[in-house]
Amino acid sequence: MQTKKLIALLIAAMPMSVCAQLLPYQDTNLTPAERAEDLCSRLTVEEKISLMMNNSPAIPRLGIPQFEWWNEALHGVARNGTATVFPVTIGMAASWNDELVYKVFTATSDEARAKNAEAKRTNTMEQYRGLSFWTPNINIFRDPRWGRGQETYGEDPYLTSRMGLAVVRGLQGDDYAPDGNKPKHKYMKLLACAKHFAVHSGPEWSRHRFNVEDLPARDLWETYLPAFKSLVVDGDVKEVMCAYQRIDGEPCCGNTRYLQQILRGEWGFKGLVTSDCGAVSDFWQSWGHGFSKTQSDASARALVTGTDLECGSDYRSLGEALKQGKVSEKDIDTSLKRLLKARFELGDFDDDALVEWTRLPMSIVACKEHRQLAAEMARQTMTLLSNDGILPLKKSGMKIAVLGPNANDSTMLWGNYNGFPLSTVTIWQGIKAKAPSARLIEGCEYLHNNDKVNAGNVAGLVGDADVVIFVGGISPRLEGEELPVEEPGFKGGDRLTIELPAAQSELVKALKDAGKKVVFVNCSGSAVALTAEHGNANAILQAWYGGEQAGTAVADVLFGDYNPGGKLPVTFYASTSQLLDYEDYRMTERTYRYFTGKPLYPFGYGLSYTTFSIGKPKYKNGTLTVKVKNTGERDGEEVVQVYVRNPKDTAGPQKTLRGFKRVAVKAGDTETVSIDLPRSTFELWDGETNTMRVVPGKYQLMVGNSSADEDLREISVKVE
Repeated sequence: MQTKKLIALLIAAMPMSVCAQLLPYQDTNLTPAERAEDLCSRLTVEEKISLMMNNSPAIPRLGIPQFEWWNEALHGVARNGTATVFPVTIGMAASWNDELVYKVFTATSDEARAKNAEAKRTNTMEQYRGLSFWTPNINIFRDPRWGRGQETYGEDPYLTSRMGLAVVRGLQGDDYAPDGNKPKHKYMKLLACAKHFAVHSGPEWSRHRFNVEDLPARDLWETYLPAFKSLVVDGDVKEVMCAYQRIDGEPCCGNTRYLQQILRGEWGFKGLVTSDCGAVSDFWQSWGHGFSKTQSDASARALVTGTDLECGSDYRSLGEALKQGKVSEKDIDTSLKRLLKARFELGDFDDDALVEWTRLPMSIVACKEHRQLAAEMARQTMTLLSNDGILPLKKSGMKIAVLGPNANDSTMLWGNYNGFPLSTVTIWQGIKAKAPSARLIEGCEYLHNNDKVNAGNVAGLVGDADVVIFVGGISPRLEGEELPVEEPGFKGGDRLTIELPAAQSELVKALKDAGKKVVFVNCSGSAVALTAEHGNANAILQAWYGGEQAGTAVADVLFGDYNPGGKLPVTFYASTSQLLDYEDYRMTERTYRYFTGKPLYPFGYGLSYTTFSIGKPKYKNGTLTVKVKNTGERDGEEVVQVYVRNPKDTAGPQKTLRGFKRVAVKAGDTETVSIDLPRSTFELWDGETNTMRVVPGKYQLMVGNSSADEDLREISVKVE
């Protein structure tokens, strides 16, 4: 009898974690779906609802830890202290190097995992320290006035898809090019999120009430949806974020057609849908859509149409909606099980010893290798737009003056949604390191459209300088997400005009009139109409917002230590007058695919310090081959671009990107480039069936180093 009592006492004294192993949801041999099913059944309704908002609390009685769904990593871990700050997203798109982008986001996910493990270890878990990252932004940058375009991969659906897949695979811990075999990792590294679904690209000032109406089916399926489909079907992205605005009267986070019919039905999405932050409030609040009468109406609508997680606090009203019969507990369970399944896939409920990602040390955050990667990524983003031969500059023997609002601004280089680097190399610091005799002329801000320049003082400012490097453009403080900016040329984070601030144009012209050689370095997250500068500057370098190592990268290019190879991921229009109504989402006369005017610099364009000759392409058995010869005197990199057109489809795009490869070619050498172009390459909109499909017939393949007709060589191919 005493023995039985002793055994009973020992069992009672056993740690809860040991006893809990008897419960199915803590059995690591079961699938995440099975574990989620069991755990969901053990929760009260109140507990279930509490787990369906971005700040998900701990539930100690079941061993459920706190979980933070809202985290950012558009170009490095953001808003969570020290991290490696890579170039802004649109800059990375200019590299046309998705393999390098994959490395960037592998480094980013390393830092994110290390930070999460440290937060758990020190009991400092809070927002921006979780394992769910709301990245990438794969919206189409259809209009250069959109302030958040810097977060995207540009105006082309295919380039966006390729870059987006690299991001998802880097964040989630997948191979760069999965071979279809069983994943080698038991647990997900992070959860990536494709946002903002769908048809979302401004305006910022009206996004909480804006309604996209009468969008042609072709534009929807051929422009706005392909990247989302690719990340869902090919990338197995675990999250999708629904956008703020309405489409045909229904908010995106309460839109049955998009969330149920297309996303889950046609594409087979098995992951979770999260709302953008405050998007459910937009349903019913006075500033929003006027779509729902009450908070519980809004929450019920979002839930039953497929929004599983709310960023905000409106879902607190789901209890009321349940009592009123607007939702059922089954509706709540359906969404909650998706959330729990994702957490089980991450290993969030399991011992750290079982999850390999938890062993990444804090020493990996902002480590030397990652800072070097940031520098290499920054170099590959550099896009040379014009050069009369002045570049590259000599490091000695010439007098160099440096001025401009972005010359010595470190925070500008970080873009938006940024982390905080250990240190930042400004453009001035990068130049000074190469050319110690260069001098910085301070006090020339000229960032805003209402700044005034005294052209008569310009010559006196630069003195006897042989070359003036003017570092201008705009700033993330002017373009970005819903910014409180109301000044000439800007509105709420968007731009009203795409020209440079007038003072900068006047200053560049005054420098030219004073007989000075001018190198213009443009920093922006979007296309700028540099028509005047094209005529007044001897060279123009598009430097984007280049991250913590931008100064090194810019200087490497200016002084010839690196041969630029970046290509524009967006069209640089000649003037604002070439743009149509910003609030019109139709693709007519937008982007290189439909624009019939003459841009200043076309999509896919970028110069080098060497020259390349691209031979006649050949297409056979689903593979295109073409020879690329470096006909200059410097080693360099060229981006071979492949465009497709259906000549019978007169209403379709003039051309559309379907393949690319960045290739290094030594001076005088020739490389043979092979690009896979399977039958699906020729999938375009078919007006007869109102579907995306491959219509048998003849197609034109255009191969070259930009989207401009004069830079492309064309062949005709027959597709069965």
